[in-house]
Amino acid sequence: MAMLGLKTGRDAARRRFWLAMSGFVMALALLPFSYKVERRLETTAHIKGGESEKVNMELAQRFQSPYAHRLVLVISGIPDPDSAKSADALSFLTDSLRSVPGVSGVVSSLDWPDPLFTANNGGALIIVGLDPHDETVEAFVPKLRARADWMEGQLRSQYPNIKLEITGETPLTFDLRKVSAHDVNHAEERAMPVTLLLLVLAFGSLVAALLPLGIGVLSISMAMGAAALLAHYLQLSILVQNLATMLGLGLGIDYALLMVSRFREALAEGYDPGHAADIAAWQAGRTLVISATTVAIGFSALLIVPISELRSIGIAGLLVTVLSVILCTFILPWVLGLLGHRINAAKVRLPGRRSKTRDSLCTARERWVRWGSIITRRPWTALLVAGVPLLILAFQARRISPGIPDHDSLPAAAESVRALHTLQRMGRSGIVQSLRVVLELPPQSPPLSPAGWLAVSSLTRRLQSDPRAEEVISLPTLTGMSDAADAVDDVPESIRKSFLRSDGQATLIELLPAATLSPNEQIRWVREVRSSDVAAITGVPGAVLRVGGVPALDADYDSVVNEQLPRVVLGVVLGSLLALLVGLRSLFAAVKAILLNLLSVGASFGALVVVFQEGHGSKLFGLDGPTGTVYPIVPILSFAIVFGLSMDYEVFLVARVLEERRRGLSERSAVIEGVARTAGLITSAAAIMIAVFTAFTVGSFLVVQMLGFSLAVAVFIDATAVRMVVGPALLQLAGDWNWWPFGLYGAPATSEKELVS
Repeated sequence: MAMLGLKTGRDAARRRFWLAMSGFVMALALLPFSYKVERRLETTAHIKGGESEKVNMELAQRFQSPYAHRLVLVISGIPDPDSAKSADALSFLTDSLRSVPGVSGVVSSLDWPDPLFTANNGGALIIVGLDPHDETVEAFVPKLRARADWMEGQLRSQYPNIKLEITGETPLTFDLRKVSAHDVNHAEERAMPVTLLLLVLAFGSLVAALLPLGIGVLSISMAMGAAALLAHYLQLSILVQNLATMLGLGLGIDYALLMVSRFREALAEGYDPGHAADIAAWQAGRTLVISATTVAIGFSALLIVPISELRSIGIAGLLVTVLSVILCTFILPWVLGLLGHRINAAKVRLPGRRSKTRDSLCTARERWVRWGSIITRRPWTALLVAGVPLLILAFQARRISPGIPDHDSLPAAAESVRALHTLQRMGRSGIVQSLRVVLELPPQSPPLSPAGWLAVSSLTRRLQSDPRAEEVISLPTLTGMSDAADAVDDVPESIRKSFLRSDGQATLIELLPAATLSPNEQIRWVREVRSSDVAAITGVPGAVLRVGGVPALDADYDSVVNEQLPRVVLGVVLGSLLALLVGLRSLFAAVKAILLNLLSVGASFGALVVVFQEGHGSKLFGLDGPTGTVYPIVPILSFAIVFGLSMDYEVFLVARVLEERRRGLSERSAVIEGVARTAGLITSAAAIMIAVFTAFTVGSFLVVQMLGFSLAVAVFIDATAVRMVVGPALLQLAGDWNWWPFGLYGAPATSEKELVS
């Protein structure tokens, strides 16, 4: 019998070794690709099938416009832009910009005398067209900024106060992603030491604390390497880098924390290191797989949304989840078996802790036993005390208003944002936020025919009469609203090509919104223009109108998110329900877990409404008042992430209660024991998650602040009121119904005695 046990132990050790080697091979294969992964990730959002993206592609490919991709050079510090001296400076600037490789066009007041190019306060602007054939359009931003710095230095002696800044859709996108990545890097720097401290507090040992942290960091690096490989075939956003880091620190550490805790518990119960590693790998590993499946379902639901950013986040979440489970089930058991009792080395003496690990574990367990006894003794009271405030908070979520905040929410430190503010003071910011309207006429009435010219002129006048329009630029306005199409011959060719499609069947009309028009008002304007009866306005049956530009992209983004949110919610709920049914073999436990998760998510949305949308406490996040709305991406992203993360703690608790019931304990005793065994793990894991997410709320990027806040609040509510009060109370009240319909032994189980026999 002893020989059989020895052979079984050797087989188990051999299995752990080969699994670990497989994990290490995978890590070594992926890690090299993680170097400079940001070079392979995109900063532009793509909306598959979106009208704004179709218009942008049409302008670049079918119009062959040199200004389809463009940016704006904002010039301040020139006393009189219309003077001869300033004309020399403008000539120098335009000539210098034209010499930059990749610049497809440069237009200023020297090329076309329009008030658009000058301002009353001494400012001026130059529109620069970009040709992204050889590289991404964002790659031009640092090159042109370097050229702007050089030009500014050349003119400094003549104009001591001259300042050259670059803004536009491309520079804004470039800077916002850069600021976002910068904020995330700083969040990592803040979260790492706090996370290590919390792990040391949880384990009382530096060695035990470093293992989950190492798993978290390794899962991030591997996910980055996998993303770099996928970027060859998919459009992946730079947000992959941000979300993978956030989730890697959260999920990777959470899963490793469960594994290490279960290993130390088995050691404390007297098992040898090899057997303790097998117990942790089986019992904790099975829980991890169920939990990770629900998390993966949440991220998979994002893949159905036709927005590259959300799909990228879904891919990042899936990568981190799968790789964290692989690291925890392949590599970590082998490492734990090697360390054995040295897992408790490098002890950190903490006030109030006993020196022996077993005594420390027993003391913590006794406290949670008392807590579990209180909850199970008066479950209805516990439900009322914890559940009613959560329901009130969740009820506030009905008032959530998705949209772009009306007040200035852009990070002020970004150069493109400062330049945009300069343009706003000049009254010329509409050039950045213009609506790019493409009017396509039937073959018998092209834009340059008498009937077509009349149609374009009619639409131009209609748009000019709208008080929201600061200026309307079209072929008729470029000719001074001439009655004849022949006048376009006097328009410079590069400008004419920008407003007339190469086949002569469509024309571009640019609507520059008034500087006072908020982003949400611009979105409403886009929708009104798109829904207008263009045939009635132009008098040409068969006329088609399409709208692009920044406001149109925002409108498409908002529409897609609002359309897809119910599908994402339904997919996540049904998928999680199925995964829980398979994992727990209990319809009651699965439905209860779904409802509790919805309560946590609803409460976090309610907190988002109260703090950000209505401004109660918003000053803590550096805001000067309520935002009025919540970015559309935040609710859909928060739901997909929070639902999976919250499910972790429910699975940890219910799986342990089920295990104790199978050992023969009564329902109340099993609930108390389950709480005692998992409460420390859940609170430690939640504290780490909260620390990571809170670190993201301290930054200059409002959408990241909102996301970090909603995630932190959801995890806090879930790990305290929901899992430590409401969950155990419901388990006690339900009794044997918790395991309906398959009963306690509906799912296969392997006991610890079976593992070590």
